[in-house]
Parts: sequence; C-alpha cells; structure tokens
Amino acid sequence: MPTHEFSVDMTCEGCSNEVSQVLNKVGEVEFDIDLFNKKVCINSEHSMDLLLETVGKTGKAVPFFDPKYGNKRKASVGETKWERRRGLEADPLPIEGRLVNSCIQARRKCQADPVCSAAYHHLNSCTSSISTPSPTQELLVPEDCREAAKHLRNSSLMSCTCHRRMKNQVACLDIYWTAHLARSLGDYELDVSPYEDTVTRKPWKMNLSKLNMLKPDSDLCLKFAMLCTLNDKCDRLRKAYGEACSGSRCQRHTCLHQLRAFFEKASEPHAQGLLLCPCAPADQGCGQRRRNTIAPSCALPSGAPNCLELESLCVADPLCRSRLVDFQTHCHPLDILGTCATEQSRCLRAYMGLIGTAMTPNFVSNVNISVALSCTCRGSGNRQEECEQLEESFSHNSCLMEAIAAKMRFHSQLFSQDWADSTFSVMERQNKNPALMPQPWVPSLFSCTLTLILLLSLW
Repeated sequence: MPTHEFSVDMTCEGCSNEVSQVLNKVGEVEFDIDLFNKKVCINSEHSMDLLLETVGKTGKAVPFFDPKYGNKRKASVGETKWERRRGLEADPLPIEGRLVNSCIQARRKCQADPVCSAAYHHLNSCTSSISTPSPTQELLVPEDCREAAKHLRNSSLMSCTCHRRMKNQVACLDIYWTAHLARSLGDYELDVSPYEDTVTRKPWKMNLSKLNMLKPDSDLCLKFAMLCTLNDKCDRLRKAYGEACSGSRCQRHTCLHQLRAFFEKASEPHAQGLLLCPCAPADQGCGQRRRNTIAPSCALPSGAPNCLELESLCVADPLCRSRLVDFQTHCHPLDILGTCATEQSRCLRAYMGLIGTAMTPNFVSNVNISVALSCTCRGSGNRQEECEQLEESFSHNSCLMEAIAAKMRFHSQLFSQDWADSTFSVMERQNKNPALMPQPWVPSLFSCTLTLILLLSLW
C-alpha cells in the first residue's frame, strides 16, 4: 500500500487522539503516530487528497512530505490539486475565515527567531504577574518586562488577530493579550478588539411555508423558535444549552459554555431571530420568551454582584476580556450626538458575543427592549462613577439600542408581507430594506433644527 507521511502540529496526547479518531472513521488505513516528532505515517489505498482532508478535520496545521514532487510544505483542507502541483502554499487558517495575520501563525514565526522567541516567553511570564489595571490606574511593569517588549515591537505579533469561530480561539487570544502588553508599553493604549471578521456569510434561506403548522396569530418569538427547530444544527445546539441550563441544580459554568457554543456555532440569522424577536408591548408572553432565550435563571448570577467585580472577573479570562473589548469597540458612541463607531451589524455581533461569558447581558423586562448587565454599583466607593459608566454602556447605549430596534423592525417585516416566493434570502432582503438604510433627510433635518436653536438663543 502507498505510504504518506504527514507532519501534524500535535502538542499533547489529546491532539494525537483526535488524529486517531478521524483516521479510524475512514477505515482501510494503517497508521503510526509519533507525537514527539509530530509525524503521522499512513499506509492506505485512499487518495492523498482524502487523507489530507481527513487529518485536516482536526484543525491542526498539516505540512506533509510529498515524495512525488520532493518538497515539504504546508497544505490545508480545500487546497486544489493544481495548487499542490505548482508547489503553492495554501492558507492553513481555519475554514471559518481567512485572517491576514493569525496570532497562532504569528507566534510560529516568532518561535523561528531565537531573539523573538525568548522575548515572547519572558513577556508571557510577565503577563501572569502583572494585573490588568482599570482605566484610572497606571500599569506598573518591571524593567525586564519592558526590555522584552521592545524586542517584539517589529514582529508580526503586533498586528495579529483572531476569529471568534476558529477552533483554537482561546489559544489565539492568549497570544494576542501577551503581545498586547508589548503594544501598550511606553504609550498608554486602550484595549483594541482582537477579532478580525473577514467571513463573507452566505445568505440565509428561510422557508416560511413550514410555519403553517403554527396558529396565524402566534407571536414572532414562537415563529423564530420554530424556524430554529426546523434547522438541524440550530435545534441541536439549542437543545444542548437547554439541557445544560435547566433543572434546579444547574451548573452555571456548563450552562454558559453551551450557551456560548450556540451563539458561536448557530447561523447568525437563526441566533439573532431567537434573541431579537419583536414583541408587542402588551404581549408579555412573547416578551418573557425573549428574556428566557438565554436561560437567565441559570446563566445569570443568583445575586447582583458589583459591576466592577464582574468586570475584573471578565478581564482575568482572555475570552471574556476579548468579547468585552469587542463590544466596547463596535458599540461605543463616539460623541455626544451618538455617532456610532461601526455599523449596526458589527455592534450586534459584538453584543451577542458576550452571551455565555461573565458579562452576559439580558433584557430588563418583558415589555421593552432595554438591556442591562445583571449587576449593581452599590458599594463602589470612590469608583462609583467608573462603575456607572460601565453599567450605562449597556443600559443607556444609544448605538446598541438603535441596532437592536433596527433588527427587530427587520424581523417584523419578514412576517408582515406576502412574499411571492416563500423561500427567500434574508441577506438580500435586509440589504435592500429601506428601513435599515440611512435616510437622506436626516442631515438636513439636524441642520434646520440647529439653525432654529441658534436663532432662538439670539432672539
């Protein structure tokens, strides 16, 4: 049988077990795994393309030695035969998105340079001993850590990013925040979102005719729940967090993990439909269903902790810290006029990314769309103002409220019109929806109002 030798990026027994599992499922293969040298030798009649795709399902980088062409190089799932024959290097980034500079790859480049590698490892030990300060505190860093940071200033780690759906997301974020210390030393730098979302999402097609089994007057939250049930992946992920978050003895950590998995892996339109379904103000049953989407009885703290304590808990976790910074980056009003930093879709994605973390927000009541953290500012002492700013970044955030309201209007319109074809692309309808597009009369109206105010003040 032909022999193929792969060099797989395995770092532990768990990694080698993953490789064994995917190869055993293929069948008709004999293989030997050398964890120490990170090699997998496979004897099989299967094509090299199939074996490459199989090993690639583990999410590991899979450079391999191709005796036919006498070269060793990296390959990834989806690489074409033409690319392989030309000896081109396919992008080994996760299939969910192709990042310009993944932090995991940036660290590999750094490890190839002895000076950069030593500086990174020293800085990594520094991050464990340096606590992250609040915005009002100064970062105190030992001189040896500052020296290590200087050696990383010109490395690709300074501009690396992660993706919220990548398999090794936590490892990527650990690298990002280690490198972040090098970026922020010398000049005070606010935290910047580590996420680079370059995914071009496919339009989500809905078949509304399947909703005929519901009563015509059913609320929209119930209809979106049905759409999720009719989708295998959405239904499976929803049941997983439903089971983890139910019962009188629920484990909050497990509940949050499954809840986060749902909002990361379910298609964005399905997840947004469940969480941001519009309800009539008088329909408290619908509003209650919307609030219960995140299973608040288990996912949220039983008491009301101090918001600053909640923030400290979040910042200590690279994943939660990243989601919070992403939210602050994309949902923060830039000025007193409420100009938003980025488009509404990014703000909503960042907001939903917090669900399943220590900073999980939720709707305040069944009758409106106000959201808030489950915490209080009582007992904040001389940090009262700082705490209130954190609290109000959710409860009084005009950019977030406008994004939620616009998405709910769009969801209402999905069911308020008679579509000629019951199956249609949500993305196309949303992009063409005039209700969600900037209105040309808004600037002129603001200009007229400002002029009138000035004239009255001079009267």
